[in-house]
Parts: sequence; C-alpha cells; structure tokens
Amino acid sequence: MSKKNLLKLNDDSVFETDVLLVGSGCSALYFALNAPRDLNITLISKSDFESSDSFLAQGGICVLRDEKDFDSFFQDTLKAGHFENDRVSIEIMINSSQEVIRNLIHYGVPFQQNKDGSYAFTKEGCHSNNRIMYHKDITGKAITEALLDKVKELPNVSMYQYTTLIDIISEDKICYGGVIKTSDNKIKLIKAKNTVLATGGIGGLYKYSTNFPHLTGDSIAIAINHNIELKDIDYIQVHPTTFYPDDSDERNFLISESTRGEGAKLYGKSMKPFTNELLPRDILTNEIRRKMEQDNIDYVWEDLSRIGVKELQNHFPNIIDYCKERGYDPLKECIPVVPAQHYFMGGIKTDYEGRTSMNNLYAIGETACNGVHGKNRLASNSLLEAMVFAGRAAKTVTNEKFIPSAPFQNMDLSKYKDFTAIRNKYAMDIKKEIHRVCGEKNKTGVPYKNEELEEIYV
Repeated sequence: MSKKNLLKLNDDSVFETDVLLVGSGCSALYFALNAPRDLNITLISKSDFESSDSFLAQGGICVLRDEKDFDSFFQDTLKAGHFENDRVSIEIMINSSQEVIRNLIHYGVPFQQNKDGSYAFTKEGCHSNNRIMYHKDITGKAITEALLDKVKELPNVSMYQYTTLIDIISEDKICYGGVIKTSDNKIKLIKAKNTVLATGGIGGLYKYSTNFPHLTGDSIAIAINHNIELKDIDYIQVHPTTFYPDDSDERNFLISESTRGEGAKLYGKSMKPFTNELLPRDILTNEIRRKMEQDNIDYVWEDLSRIGVKELQNHFPNIIDYCKERGYDPLKECIPVVPAQHYFMGGIKTDYEGRTSMNNLYAIGETACNGVHGKNRLASNSLLEAMVFAGRAAKTVTNEKFIPSAPFQNMDLSKYKDFTAIRNKYAMDIKKEIHRVCGEKNKTGVPYKNEELEEIYV
C-alpha cells in the first residue's frame, strides 16, 4: 500500500484513514509495527518524532530471565505499586516480556553484552534480581530510534510532525476520528475507523519535570471532556534523583536509578549516607525531601564515584558528559540531585487490549492505565508495559467498521482556532480533576496527600 499524503489536501476536505495514531513514542511505534499491514495508519506527533519521553529513558527495560524469576518479578512490581496493581496486567506484562525483547533485538536494538556475548543485566530500586536489559545509559533512545527507523519503512504508515490532536469526534460513545492542528496551523478533520491515543504523560504541566514540556496530558483532557473513563489520575510518580537545575525553566535531567543499583550513594549536608538508595521511588523521594528539610538545603548529594571509574565510563557515559557540562566531574566529586515529576501511573482506563470506555478508541503507553503499575511504578517497567499492551492493541484493531458521515456534517471548527485558550483550559481541566479525585479519597477517611499536584504550573 502506498503512502497517502492525506494532510496536504485542501482545507475543505475530510481525510480518511483506518487508524489515527496519536504520538511517536515507543508504544505508538510498536503499535504500528504490529498492526495488520492492510490498515492505513496516519501517525501524528505534536513535536518532532524524536521528542518523546521514550527517547529520554535511561535505565533499561525489564525482562523475565527465566521461569524461576516470575514470582520475584511479580512481587517486586506489586510491592513498588503498594499492592494496588491489577494482577492480571502484571502477569500479561511479565509473560510477554521475552517476546518483546526478541522483537527489539530483531529490530536492531544493541542491548549491552558481556565479553562472552551474553546479554548484560543490571538492577534498580525495589528489584530483587538483576533483570534489566540496557544500552549504556540511553536505553530508551536506542529502542525508540530502532523502532522509528522500522516504522519509516512501512508502506502503510503516513507520518506527520508538529501535528496536534485538539479533540476527538464522537457520537453515542463511538469515536469517529479527530480534529487536528497541522504544522502550518490549519484546523482539519480526520475520519478514522480506529483512533489510538499514545500522547504520553502530563509532565509538561509541571514546573519541575523530567518530561518534554509539550507533553501536557492532551488525551487526558480530551477524555475528561468526552466523559471517557479514567483511572488513578492522582497517581503521579516523582523520580528521586534528577540533576539540580541551575535554571528553573530547564527540563530536569534524570540521574538514572541504575546508578544507585550499581552502588551510588546519597549524602546529606554532613556528606554521610542517610537512607537505603534502593527503596521504591516514592518512599526514597520522601526520604530525600525529609533530609532536605532537616538540613535546610535545596538538594542532596549523589556520589557516583562509588560505582568505579570503568563501570561509570562504560555504563553511564551520557550522565558523565552532562554533569561535566554543568561543572561537575562525577568521577571525582558528588553531584547535586533533587526529586522531580517523572511519570504518570494513571490515565485513560483501558482493558488488556487497550480499549477505552468509548468504542473505536484505544489508549496505550503512559496516557493509558491498565492498572499494571498500581500506585507507584517499578523502575524499568515503563518501556516494557508500553510495548506489551501496544502490541495487544495492534492485534485488536480491524478494518471492518464503517464510519458514518453524520458526526462530520456541519461541524463548527471556529471554536478550535484559539489554540492557546484550548491548551490552558485542558491544563486546568486536568488539575481540577486530580483535585476532585483527591477530594473523593479524603471523603472516605483515607489520609491522602499529593504534594506533586501543587507543583503543577498552569
């Protein structure tokens, strides 16, 4: 099937596609690679294709090494998630992990290998065993680049950068496509038999975040406005260790949890250890915040030199280079680190195949919530979860559903022209909904505090 230049038609046209795929991270790309080749897929990305948080993932991707590790992997995920996880989702993710890794190797991902040619495994917080495959400290980049190269080769996929989903088009709880803003700021309609939301998290709403600033939870806001069921949207993960920024407007640079898995230590003002560095992320974040308050400091110190020069240079070259650019040599001195918003465990509620509460509408990746992470994500489960359930969604979409024209007739597109107003409304809608959910939990008598919510910058 030849690629169709759908978005270059005149303004009055309604474009048609089998699948409108919104996003260009690893979940969207893995979906495209696993979807039937007879489906025409129109992939749009709010920024360039490389500016997804998948590219920023450092630590690695979990995999079930053998059957003896299943129970441990399962329990580690439950423990990190405070036992609020969907157990079926966990089982699906773990049992699918080896297939995902085989596919990634087939796509050309250069996972780290030992001298004997076997694959290397590392360990991060809350993991009982070394089960994390990686490529230096840029695993996400290595995976997502390989997937992107393969998707670009697919004849059934048309790809458009700087193209934003503003709204979906729905009627009687059925999704029929979306309203988009193109790279030349035109408002256009896309009629789609299936719409797949893979827009990432909500980090762009925060003053301090490791996420790209354009990732502002668009799909979550759209879901709120279309009464699409959500799940656990108050579960917002903070990463305990990001480089303390000189400029508050800069995206926080992640100091991978793998550094602590390999032996890095955290110090307070006295330059003495104060905690277990491999605690779950939310608990360690609280320990760091408590220490910062106790010592009256804006950050704590991380000692990477405990890892050893050779391992640092081989495993974490990107982190070393970044720190040196900021005036610190981690081979010889400690670096300042501080918690920052990192990941969104909640999102649009889905079943195990990515289906939402609206027909013909799917959600995958960080914008979706199938319950696998619970209240707190286990390190290096994000890339795995995103691709496992994206692959399952890809096997579910079909080419059989007819799209009526009625929802597209006489649509008033003028309400979408003030994109700044829409963006601000969406940000406030998300913040209000998180507040509402927190309030509902408080009504039940369960003590609840969401410090991260107050950092949302709108």
